Amino acid sequence: MPNIRSSADLRNQYNEISTFCHDYAEPVFITKNGKGDLAVMSIEAYEELIGRFELYGLLQDGMDDVAVGNTKPLSEAIEQLRRRRN
Repeated sequence: MPNIRSSADLRNQYNEISTFCHDYAEPVFITKNGKGDLAVMSIEAYEELIGRFELYGLLQDGMDDVAVGNTKPLSEAIEQLRRRRN
């Protein structure tokens, strides 16, 4: 269940919200005038999330290459890497 807090809580109970974000690696959703306004998370959780997005993008690029036939046999790729190394 998401942790939802008011903007007044963010202002008045920052340390508690910060501790929650670090301990559980989950965002806290902040409301303003009863409506969703922000999502707050630790920097570590944010960096992990961004890393996943980047990985998913690279995987999608690879899948797109396979779909259009932009591939080569493994033996050819290994031979090319060996030539570059030498």
